[in-house]
Amino acid sequence: MKTFFTSVVLALLTVVAACAKETVLTVAVFDFESKDEAVRDLGAKIAALINAKLSANPEIITVERAELEKVMGEQELGLSGTVSADTAAKVGHLTGAKVLVTGRVFNVDKERMIVAKIIGSETSRVYGELSKASTGSSLADQASEVAGKVASTLSSKGDTLVAKVETRDERVEKLRKKIKGEKLPTVSVQIPEQHFGQPVRDPAAQTELLLILQQCGFTIADEQNKERADIEITGEAFSAFGLRKGNLISCKARVELKVHDLNASKLVTVDRQTSVAVDVTEQTAAKTALQNAAAELAERLLPKLRK
Repeated sequence: MKTFFTSVVLALLTVVAACAKETVLTVAVFDFESKDEAVRDLGAKIAALINAKLSANPEIITVERAELEKVMGEQELGLSGTVSADTAAKVGHLTGAKVLVTGRVFNVDKERMIVAKIIGSETSRVYGELSKASTGSSLADQASEVAGKVASTLSSKGDTLVAKVETRDERVEKLRKKIKGEKLPTVSVQIPEQHFGQPVRDPAAQTELLLILQQCGFTIADEQNKERADIEITGEAFSAFGLRKGNLISCKARVELKVHDLNASKLVTVDRQTSVAVDVTEQTAAKTALQNAAAELAERLLPKLRK
């Protein structure tokens, strides 16, 4: 019996340690620029090798290359030539990545140079890493060296690459101050939610948005009293499994909203938000990602709802 309880305690400690870990970063690796004829086909290969190496790091969650290509393709952007400090916020928003990695490969005399650029999508902070090797040396070994340098930078500089996370209470308090003294409308919220194509009975995004509205002083029109609403918020929310790293599971969520002024019969605004969350269970990670996306939307939307 003692051995059983010891095993249970150790298992619980493992879970708690995983949950408490705040250093897990979501990283997107883009093709490296390779314009010179001698290295024309190396940019994508280097990115794939670096991505594979980083994905083995338990403190890093990489955006799948296929998913990255799909997202960027939908925006009519390629995997290379799109990432800079100026565009980092947009690309990070599209991919859900906190850190973007790209760079350039070129030859100088008999040396192959790989310059990696590490960009914080939230802070626009940029760090660089350089690797030199003879042109005849192993590309895999050199890419592995670059990946190691990138991982080291992420470990030592992660706090400057990722924006400080506001607590939920801080976010709500900031919203309260923005709308303090304003006349607030009655609001109805209806956001259907799906995970893996399955409907969800208790939508996390809708619940979070309703809670923030209520805490900020808005009157909520429930299902039985929708006709009382001045503002109607509708949309959809969906989440999907990302990947598993040891005890940790990541899920990605997207929430899309439309805000209608029912009295004026007009569309007030349209917005959307993508978020990634990590937890020890898929369901909790999905719910957290949806909740975080809804909270970020609330920060932008609520000030627009004042009468």
